[in-house]
Amino acid sequence: MKLIDTHCHLDLEQFREDLGEVVENAGKSGVEKIIAPGIDLESSSRVIDIANSFERVHAAVGIHPHGADKAGEEDLVYLRRMASENEKVVAVGEIGLDYYRKNSSVEGQKRIFRELLKMSRELSLPVILHNRDADEDFISILRENPGYALKGVVHCFSGTKELLRELLSLDLFISFTGVITFKGADKVRELAKEVPPERILLETDAPYMAPAPHRGKRNEPAFVRYLLGVYSDIYGLSEEDIARITTHGANAVFSLGIEEKAAIVYPIRDSLYINLTNRCTNRCSFCTKFISYNVKGHDLKLDHEPTANEVISELGEINDYKEVVFCGLGEPTLRLGVLKKVAEYVKSRGGYVRLNTNGEGALIEKRPIAGDLAGIVDSVSVSLNATTPKEYQHMCRSVYGRKAYGAILDFIRDCTANGIGVEVTCLDFLGEETISEIRREIEPLGASLRIRKLNIVG
Repeated sequence: MKLIDTHCHLDLEQFREDLGEVVENAGKSGVEKIIAPGIDLESSSRVIDIANSFERVHAAVGIHPHGADKAGEEDLVYLRRMASENEKVVAVGEIGLDYYRKNSSVEGQKRIFRELLKMSRELSLPVILHNRDADEDFISILRENPGYALKGVVHCFSGTKELLRELLSLDLFISFTGVITFKGADKVRELAKEVPPERILLETDAPYMAPAPHRGKRNEPAFVRYLLGVYSDIYGLSEEDIARITTHGANAVFSLGIEEKAAIVYPIRDSLYINLTNRCTNRCSFCTKFISYNVKGHDLKLDHEPTANEVISELGEINDYKEVVFCGLGEPTLRLGVLKKVAEYVKSRGGYVRLNTNGEGALIEKRPIAGDLAGIVDSVSVSLNATTPKEYQHMCRSVYGRKAYGAILDFIRDCTANGIGVEVTCLDFLGEETISEIRREIEPLGASLRIRKLNIVG
């Protein structure tokens, strides 16, 4: 399990006596990388020195809003030099606005915030953002360059749901500190529910805000693992899922150089998925692979299509999972021969097999295929997001044209006739009337209906 602490003030005096031990303990706890942000010139210089001393530590350079009034043009020039000349600097931060303490004037804070955002754009670096009681100005300044794809994280989030939604609309990541583990932090956990797990990053903000069960003690990056259980409960995912998703997110935001291998077999929760192909007979307007090939922290962009033996060699202990699912980001029945061999192997080991499909297998093979699946596939999930051939072709753009819709209904009928359970899925944005029509269409065929959310996969 790999973890990343995206915000830890390693340069502070609380770590001065045992910094090496702290970093070593983090590694033993699975913390692959630590990002140490600066809050002024001195601390930015210190975190660079620390990053250059420890392989797993990276630095960010910035000026905290508390020190905005003291920062002049020369400071900005020097900070820019730090950011551009040190390979271990991966972000500009900690920067932002803080109207709670007002250690610097509002105008001074906004001036420095704009300058540092400009620096991040010019250097193509992500940002680590701080906001406290400055929501309106914070969002306004972040939106001042609409043509620029802002990249970064709002750390230690404690704002409103409205602010959270604004930040998510800017494609920013969100992180919460150890506070999310506190017994009385229900409001923070409710906020976290508003954030897709793919947009959460882990942070300690050490040495502050140690999570339970270390509350009140010095925080350190090794304690980031205590956040996993909370997020696991919030999202209904395993702790391993949370670790993988947040590590992928941090790696993508901060370019940390962690290698991510294309997945052929990949676990999510208590299911084991098989990625046979990225090819598909449809080009659905809602397909997530047109946005990203990453699903719950797994890279599903294949560099080759695996053989049956390759898949089988990666399956491991099948009985550790409730089901084995042929899924991926392609149509599995395009590789029916491999699918059958692997399914036969899984069944021979006592596993439960599910197939996620667009239902066009009979058109692909030019013959009905439900009989091929009988006895080796326990259930199928068929995506159906229309009630007429014309609507289906408009949304899914099948290579088979309008005849695809009827073939899918025939496939559902054939599966139930062959003793294979069928679940039809459709997207929630279709509306109640269309969803009701789909239900009326498929229930006489012996299928149940499950409604999915747009862009939520895995």
